[in-house]
Amino acid sequence: MLLPIVFTLLLIGGSVLAAQSSINGKLGANAGVVESAWLTFAVGAVITFLLMFFFESPKEATLLTVPKWQLIGALFGVVYMLAIVFAVPRVGTAAATVAVISGQLVMSLLIDHFGWLGNARMPLDLSRYLSMALLMGALALIYISHRQRAVRLAVQQ
Repeated sequence: MLLPIVFTLLLIGGSVLAAQSSINGKLGANAGVVESAWLTFAVGAVITFLLMFFFESPKEATLLTVPKWQLIGALFGVVYMLAIVFAVPRVGTAAATVAVISGQLVMSLLIDHFGWLGNARMPLDLSRYLSMALLMGALALIYISHRQRAVRLAVQQ
């Protein structure tokens, strides 16, 4: 029963992420890439603090006591935000999102396959290879469409 709820939440999260990418891309093009990323993290920090303060139950570990390598996830969030805010105005929301998802899929399959970062091993099988191939195909088709559009626009000018 929990699995459909989890996947529904993930689909909603992905939808919101695509909308956020588009909005932040436009904001980044108008106000600046770093400024847009800063606003996202500032608002996110306030909301996360309030959620943590009112709803998070106490844990044994704190940010000061966890293994330091686990804190690098925050840096990765900055890399993602800067990349997406920079890319969306240049390649569009769909191309940027599919490229991000492709990178996420490949890395997540490698993490699962090798059991990196303390995760359980889930070896690659035919369906996982096929999922990578299909997503790479989607990325290639979106890239081709983007290039064809750029050529059409150049010819019209």
